[in-house]
Amino acid sequence: MRLQRIGKKGQAYFRIIVTEHTKKPQGEYLELLGSYDPHKKSLLVKQERIEHWMSKGVQLSPTVNNLLVNNKIIVADKKLSWKPKVVAKVTPAPAAPKSKAESEPEPTTEAEQETSAE
Repeated sequence: MRLQRIGKKGQAYFRIIVTEHTKKPQGEYLELLGSYDPHKKSLLVKQERIEHWMSKGVQLSPTVNNLLVNNKIIVADKKLSWKPKVVAKVTPAPAAPKSKAESEPEPTTEAEQETSAE
């Protein structure tokens, strides 16, 4: 059981659907169980059908689980639906002082190499 986003850009609206985990969220679904409008915070669901599918062993996505728990449709614990990415801070290595020979660019063409060798 998961959310399927519908609506246009900037005006999200979600369906609560039952689908196989291998199917795309925007693809076909087995049954439409309700809808959720995040702008109005309104949730409309078919409670008896949700209970039916849960008795069959359907797993809820964390977001759907939390929505149903918040609206007292089901009695369960909330799940962690997302966590921020941890960005590892890279500390730059201290720059070693360059000698005069290292700072000069090396010749790149054959003519420059011949003149520098002389």
